[in-house]
Order: sequence, then C-alpha cells, then structure tokens
Amino acid sequence: MEPFRYHVYVCDQKKPEGIPSCSTSGSGDVLAALHKEIVSQGLIDDVQVTPCGSLGLCEHGPNMVVYPEGVWYCGVTAQDVPEIVSSHFRNGAAVERLAHAEAAELRAEMLANRKKREAAMRAREAAGTLPDELMQTVRCFQESRLLLTAIELDAFTAVGAGAGAAEAAARMHADPRAAEMLLNALVAVQLLRKRDGIFFNTPVSARFLVQGPPDDARLALLHYANMWRRWSTLTECVRAGTSVAYEEMHKRSEEWTQPFIAAMDRNAAERAPSVVRAVGAQGVTRMLDVGGGSAAYSIAFARANPGLTADVLDLPEVCSIAQGHIDRAGLADQVRTRAGDLRADRFGSGYDLVLLSAICHMLTPAQNLDLLARCRDALVQGGRMVIQEFILEPDKTAPKSAALFSLNMLTGTLAGSSYSVDEYREWLAAAGFQAVERIHLPGPSGLMVARRP
Repeated sequence: MEPFRYHVYVCDQKKPEGIPSCSTSGSGDVLAALHKEIVSQGLIDDVQVTPCGSLGLCEHGPNMVVYPEGVWYCGVTAQDVPEIVSSHFRNGAAVERLAHAEAAELRAEMLANRKKREAAMRAREAAGTLPDELMQTVRCFQESRLLLTAIELDAFTAVGAGAGAAEAAARMHADPRAAEMLLNALVAVQLLRKRDGIFFNTPVSARFLVQGPPDDARLALLHYANMWRRWSTLTECVRAGTSVAYEEMHKRSEEWTQPFIAAMDRNAAERAPSVVRAVGAQGVTRMLDVGGGSAAYSIAFARANPGLTADVLDLPEVCSIAQGHIDRAGLADQVRTRAGDLRADRFGSGYDLVLLSAICHMLTPAQNLDLLARCRDALVQGGRMVIQEFILEPDKTAPKSAALFSLNMLTGTLAGSSYSVDEYREWLAAAGFQAVERIHLPGPSGLMVARRP
C-alpha cells in the first residue's frame, strides 16, 4: 500500500572526503529543488520525498528511486528536477535519459560496492582506525570556530552581493591573504559560494548572517563566540569545580550583555508560543516574569490575553534592553519592566502567574529553594508557578542538550547546573507548592508547573 501517489527516496549519504557520495555530488541541491518544484506544480499532496542513506551507486550520484514503479534515476542535478516532476510525477512518464533500466546491472554494481565497503571496514578494524563519528566529534570545533570568526569579523556583510577577497578583507579590516583563506573555507562548508574569484552569500547566510535583513541573527550568534571563550577553560573548570573566569552580570561589558540578551530573545521567540499554549493565558490578570531578559515571554502572554499585565524583573542594564522590545511590540500598556535582583529581592504579591524561564540553572539548590519560596509568597492562592528549563532525567545523563548545558553552567557560573525532574519536584514541594506537574515541550527545554495552595 502506498499512501502517496509517488514516494521518492533521495540518497543524501555523507561519507569521508575523497570517497564518492551523493552528498558531495549535490544531493542537497536536488532535495531542495524537489521540494520547491513539487510545491510549485501543485503536487505536495501526491508526492512524498524522503532523504535516505546510500543506495549503493555512489559513483553515479546523486541517486533517487521512485515508487511504486521502482524507477532509478542516476546523476540527477537540480536542473533536471523540473523535468522529472512534470514528466514523471504529473504525467506518469519516466525521464528515460536519467533512468537506469537494467535491474541486473544495478544489482551487480550495488553488490560490488557492498563488498568494497565491507572490505574497507575490515581493513579499518584491523588497523585500529578511529571511527569516523568519533573523529568528526573531535574535529567539529574547527567548523564552529570558522563560523564564529566569520561572524565576529562580519564576513558575510563584507561579501554582500558579491566581492573579491581583497575587497572583503578591506571591509573586514583583515589581512588579505588570511581573509581569502577564511572565505575559501566558508565556501567549503557551504556558507559562501565562489565563482570566477568572486564570493557570494548563500540563501542561508544572506538571510541570517548579513547585517540588516529581518532575520539577521549576527548579534545573537556573537553570544556563542563569548561562550567559546568560556568553554576553552573547561579543563580548568573541571579541576577547580567552578568557573575560573566568572564575572557578575553587572560587571560584564555591553559586548557580552547585548549578544546574550539577543540570543535569549531569539530562543524565547521560538519557544514562547509553545509555553503559552501549554500554560494558558486566559484567566491570568497579573504575571511576574522573574529574570525576564528581553521580555519575550511576557510579550507572548500579553498578546494571548489583552487583559493581562506583566512585570518583567531584571537587572537595570537588562531592563533598558527589554523596554525596547516592549515598545517595538506596542505593549507598553500591558508589560512593564522592574529593576531588581532575583537572588535577594521580595517580589510583592497578588500575581496569578510567576514565570522562571532559564533562571534556575544559574543558581545553587539552596538558592533555588529560596527563590521558589519568594515566588510562592508573590502568588495569590491557587496561583501558578511555571519553570521553563533544561530538565534532566533522574540519572542526569539525558537529554543530551541538558547534560551539555550543565557544562556550560560549570564554565560560566560559580555553582550553576542543569537539574533533574526529581530535584525540581523536591524544591517545589519544600517551598510549599502542590499539584506539581512536568510538561514536555518540543525542543531542548520543558516545564515544571505547580500551584500555591
């Protein structure tokens, strides 16, 4: 049974450099062209496209097979896609010039390639060669550092609509030889393109990495460059048991604070709709957003309920950034900023909802218990406490994002960590909350929700 008229499998197998593969032959471009053309020709409900592993014809890629007929296409390019979609998917006529019609020949080549692969694997095992996956993990810092340096130098803005290496280097205030090496490497990782010595942005880099467009993410990504410097001290932090380069928030420069808040705002803008749906905004008249950063969550709750007012509590230097986001959202009559210190201040009273988003991981268990007790005091009877965090499973080895984030807190705080669901339950109960519930959300974070009796 086929749930779609056609089901297309496209090999997108990635292999070590020097070994033929569909990915190095352009399968990514073929997949992108297929999705675009199927939509363009109105066949989105008739054709299912699935990227897959090796189809066994690596030297002839990109390869794809179309079911239910079982038509094999080899050497497909993005330029061939409109013809395949129009002729085959719309009119039922395979494109003969690209189709491989000899089943016996296909089978023989696949079996021969399988034997080569198995022989190579036996040879690697006998030689004690490190697994490719392990080496990829060891080396992945290179591409990360390449991109972060390009962002710090604003290389993608320097390339603009097209620039030679010398022109881009001048705009980056960089050495021409070194800049050309950087730009060539960005082409190699498919974040730039190069034609006749001129560099061009890709659709992805033009959308997200060039200054100016609506989705410009450069300022937020500079936060990861700052994280890089902290993570480079991880060995010393593990030996010491704490951050070896910690600074209090109010002592950090704008070069740290602004990218940090921008990164948190982008994360919050993505997750806020899910949080609002899971928690619900109806019936909430007063909300307190403790350590609310850019005010993204308060803005989302205010948009969901025009009768809701929210107070965003954060440090003075953060409140000024949040106020800009609130003003741009046109919600100054619903969302207010309030300077304060979440580690010590009393929060007032009369709130229906208190939100702690990405706060608890900065604090010790004792600090979190104290914070939750002060949040309880700020709530009306029956009011809800909502914690959004990286929440670890009881053995603290999963999810991976939360386990890695613990190390981020080790490098960046005095005693912060990701905490487990059991720890949150214990703290909430000890702080006087009831009806504690864990809510799973799409993505790396989840919710702990409880009520003041």
